[in-house]
Amino acid sequence: MSPRRHAADPVLVPERLWRALERRHTEAVDSLTTDHLERRRRGEPHPVADFLFTYYRTSVATVRRWHPGPGIILENAHLTERAQWRHYERTSLHGRSGLIVDPTSVLSRCGPRLTRAREIVEATASRPGALGCFGLHEWAMLYRGGDDAVRHPRVPLRVSQPLIDDVVDGSRLRCTHFDALRFFTEAAVPLNKDVLTRAEQVRNEQPACLHAGMDLYSYVADMEAGAPGELLVDTLAAAFDAREVDMRSSPYDLSAWGLDPIPVESPEGRAVFVAHQRGWVARTQGLRARYLEAARALESTNPTCPAGAGRPPVRRQPPRTAAGPPR
Repeated sequence: MSPRRHAADPVLVPERLWRALERRHTEAVDSLTTDHLERRRRGEPHPVADFLFTYYRTSVATVRRWHPGPGIILENAHLTERAQWRHYERTSLHGRSGLIVDPTSVLSRCGPRLTRAREIVEATASRPGALGCFGLHEWAMLYRGGDDAVRHPRVPLRVSQPLIDDVVDGSRLRCTHFDALRFFTEAAVPLNKDVLTRAEQVRNEQPACLHAGMDLYSYVADMEAGAPGELLVDTLAAAFDAREVDMRSSPYDLSAWGLDPIPVESPEGRAVFVAHQRGWVARTQGLRARYLEAARALESTNPTCPAGAGRPPVRRQPPRTAAGPPR
């Protein structure tokens, strides 16, 4: 029987295998972003897709770069352009050389962001989903605001301003996401059930919130080479899906982009939105567990991390090889 491998011991992935994983990753990203890039070249804005690459300040080029995460040696990668990428160092195992992610480099650059994000994700994962907000944050961003409050000036409204005001007046705003509430109109802010602040974000986030789940994509991207590429693609795909539901439940008319509304001003529309939320909780709680595992793996392979610091070590496995882009 072979000796038990320490959690921090590296795994060497043959070049043929990691090249296939890299190719699968770029194909998955391309399937999600090609339309966005083509529209951008034509100068055509999109009220759904553009958000993920403007608000989160990420780039498709960066997302297309596949990383295995820590503890994985990519055989012969030192002979490729990857040798010039940030956070990699050359190493050898059993006489075979390659590149491995340097966790010390990642943590020195991304550590504060990682610490903050992990606190939020851990707290969010510990709570049940709070259903019943009905996606009214986009309505609250227009409440009694007139033309000055319209955040998507090239997108027509599907309902009138008086109806927007009536829907908000007749509902209880239950937004739990500070980065949504900060765009509420001045008249809408005091109508929210809770007072939200950046300082108390850890206390307020909950897993049924579409935007809390979309933020997972940003948190993974912030890990740079420390994040497994499969997790980055899965969070990006989830963010695309959530943003679509987010805007379909808004007062904006997206028919020009082939998207039907979720009319949350009606009982039927609210039922549809809650059904989406239930599925969203299950999907994003799985992503949160994977994010926290990736964060622990990064710490457990960091030679400068004091013994006992951080979270319990996670046994590293080779990258996943499931076929097809995740959805």
